[in-house]
Amino acid sequence: MKILTKNELQLAEEALINHFPKSLKVYGFLYGINRNRPTTLEVVVDSWPDFKVIICRPDPKNRRALEFMKKVTYFCMDEQILRKMLTEENAIDWSTYFLIGGFDSSHTSMLKEVSAEREVNNRGYTLVHLMFLPDISRLRTPEIDSELESRISSLDPSHTELVNNTWKFGKNQQGFRNIKNLITNFPSCCITDTQGEPVSWILMYDYCALGILYTLPEHRGKGYAKVLICSMVKKIHAEGYPVYCFVEDDNTLSHKLFTNLGFTEDPSYRAKWVEFNF
Repeated sequence: MKILTKNELQLAEEALINHFPKSLKVYGFLYGINRNRPTTLEVVVDSWPDFKVIICRPDPKNRRALEFMKKVTYFCMDEQILRKMLTEENAIDWSTYFLIGGFDSSHTSMLKEVSAEREVNNRGYTLVHLMFLPDISRLRTPEIDSELESRISSLDPSHTELVNNTWKFGKNQQGFRNIKNLITNFPSCCITDTQGEPVSWILMYDYCALGILYTLPEHRGKGYAKVLICSMVKKIHAEGYPVYCFVEDDNTLSHKLFTNLGFTEDPSYRAKWVEFNF
């Protein structure tokens, strides 16, 4: 097992492009890290340069890691190598709470077996569709009048509390820190009212996926979500970011929304989030 250096992270990012869409979440983390976005992660592989497993995990030397949820993400081309890294090579610290997010749901049984051997409890958090836009020309952009276009803007740190208080995983200090980090360091897009206050918004997670799409209840039914997604997609595509998102399995409304805008998915693939030591 090897911890990747700065130069090796660049090469790993390039290698992961060949495995889209399944590698998109790890690719997204590396994309941000390689462009000097703040991170609390380190990246390890089973071997180099021809790796079969790549894992993003909390960096024990990073003091800021304690301020955020302990997250692990990986991309795996060989489940047996992954099992060995988890059981014999201490690729993950099993002693405290952590969340493995965005992994191939076919690995669920193996992860449960490994955690049971270590007497670590686990529970499924959510099952999701990985939606992506392989070609920007496929984006179906709605017509936007000049008045609405003039109200499209970006979020700033002063909007952190508003977003955190409406986010399903927020409403606490850890959520506040997370939202502030995203607004400060990653692209965002919002629609404002006549007083310049955000009424609808979309952010980018630190793994470069679109997310936290929300419209205040009194402003729904006006097509703001479509406008925001398309505006954000054009913005991040122009800056070189990947264009993808995760949609929870039971969120049929959002799945239909992204599908109608031109996003697609691998129908044989589902990603999953699982908590350990909760």
